This record gives sequence, C-alpha cells and structure tokens, in this order.
Amino acid sequence: MLPTIQWKKDRVVMIDQRKLPEKEVYVECQDYIQVAEAIEKMIIRGAPAIGVAAAFGVALGFLKMRKGKDVEEEFSRIVQRLERTRPTARNLFWALERMKITFEKNKAIDLSQLKKRLIKEAMEIEAEDVETNKKIGFLGKGLLKDGDSVLTHCNAGALATAAYGTALGIIVAAFKEGKRIHVYADETRPLLQGARLTCWELDKENVPVTLITDNMAGHLMQKGVISKVIVGADRIARNGDTANKIGTYTVAVLAKEHRLPFYVAAPTQTIDLSLAIGSEIPIEQRSALEVREFGGRCVTIPHVEVENPAFDVSPASYISAIITEKGICRPPYEKSLKDLFNKTQREE
Repeated sequence: MLPTIQWKKDRVVMIDQRKLPEKEVYVECQDYIQVAEAIEKMIIRGAPAIGVAAAFGVALGFLKMRKGKDVEEEFSRIVQRLERTRPTARNLFWALERMKITFEKNKAIDLSQLKKRLIKEAMEIEAEDVETNKKIGFLGKGLLKDGDSVLTHCNAGALATAAYGTALGIIVAAFKEGKRIHVYADETRPLLQGARLTCWELDKENVPVTLITDNMAGHLMQKGVISKVIVGADRIARNGDTANKIGTYTVAVLAKEHRLPFYVAAPTQTIDLSLAIGSEIPIEQRSALEVREFGGRCVTIPHVEVENPAFDVSPASYISAIITEKGICRPPYEKSLKDLFNKTQREE
C-alpha cells in the first residue's frame, strides 16, 4: 500500500508523482495554497486522491486560522481556492462538500475544537477511501478470469487514491487470488501516467505488465491479445456516461468494435447524479506545453496551436459494468445507479 498522501505533524505530505519512476520524492505542504498548487501541477492526481488532498487542504488552511478573523469568510476563501484547481474530478467537490457540512455543524464552537473537527473529518475521508477501494477490488476481482490479458489506460492504482487503487486494485486483488493476469498498459500521452505510474505500481506488486503506446491498443485487440479492458473514472453522469483520462473514449470504441468487456471502476463519490448525461461534465483544458514539449524539450514548432483536453467521455452504451464499493452496476445505468444510491441511503 503506497503512501500517496498523509497528514503528518500538521503538514500534508504527498509523493511527487511527476518524478516517478526515476525518483521517489515527497512534497510537504504547509498551507492550503501549496495543496491547491500541488493538485493543479499534478504532484498529486487521480480523482479519489484529489478528493483526499482537498479535504486535507481545508483542514490545513483552517489550522492557520487566528482568533479575531471572520471564520466563515476565511473558510469560504479556502474552499473557493481548492474548488478552482481541477474541474472534472467529482471527488474533489464531494470532499469539499463534506468539509462544508462539518464546518456548518461546528462553526459556533471554540476555534481550537473546530480545527480538530475539520482535521478529524479529513482523516476520516482518507480512511474511508482506503476501505472503499479495498471493497472495489474484492467485488471486481470476480470479473477477471485466470489467463486474462487486461488493457488499462492512465493510472487508477494506489497513486490515484489514498491507497490500494480502483481499476488496478481489482487487477492486483485477482492476481493475489492466484489468477494469472497479464496487464497491457497504455502509455497515456501527454504525461505518460500509464508508462510512468501504472508500470511502476504493477512491477512493485509483481504483476506481469507490458507497456504499449496509445495507438497500439486496436492492433492488439484485432490480434486477440486483449481479453478485457478496465479503467478508472473522474466523473460519472446519471446515465452512466463516464469521464476519464483523455484517450479512454478511443479505447472504449475499440473494445466495443472487438466485442470486449469494458469495465469502469470507481467509488460512488465519483458518480454525479446531478448531471443527466456526459456532455454536461466539465472537461479540464491543460497547458499547451504538456503537448509541445517532452521532458522539457520542444518536440514541434514552438508556435503551433495545441488542443489539450485532460479528459474525454465514454458513452454508457460502451460500458459493460461500473464497479463500485456498493456493488456492480450494469445497463441500464439510469436505473442501476439510482437503485445503488437508494440502497445506500436505506442502509444509512
């Protein structure tokens, strides 16, 4: 279990994912602005991990609060800064909403106690994320058979969460059960999360992995090399349309054409019932330099125009199942996702 992010001695400590796999470097954030910048710069990434980071950012920001200041105004300033970091990840806003609820319930108490309550809530969000991902792994491993060759895109492992992972958590759980699983990892341009992070994680778990470029997936499917596809998610609309790292839609189309199961693994916090369809999901646009440059070196003409959306949306009709900690949902998702939330509310 990798220490993706931790609350340590009134600091937020996270592994710098930009440096992997060459170096394992940890960044120490001393205030909420540094946490926000770490999210924006992708020092930390992955929807569940971003949610945990945002919660810690609120707690850290409020920890610096001094008596005499307007607590509501200060809290609002902290939350608004963190909300501006990355618009697509639903978990970010879910975590901030939980922190808002905790603040509203406790804002009248002594300031020192309020700070402790916010830290406690953030740590609970982290702990819940770990348990949630373990449940996703347990439920999802049954979808993988002995001998499967599984394609994954981007990184949905321990690094994308507080620990354990979603899509990779399922793969690792199946592997540890004794199933012979081989993973094909898309490199995932432009920032190579598949090449740098997924391969690194799977190597640590001794799971066999083969790295491929993003444009090789169709060829391998055509040759019968790939048997299943499993990916993570950053936001899922009410009808099951799913936003994930750019390039996922291409893989979904290829999987459908070759009649391969295409699975999405995500915690229920990633599901956004307020959005009817995928076209309503906000898609983050990132810097042109991520595409123009490679390793800090320009690989094209420096003034060329660039499109750099960080995510795309895979239609629900291409998705075989959505694996959550509360159960596995299948089409029609409008009904199965609603039933999942209704079941959760009854249990609570």
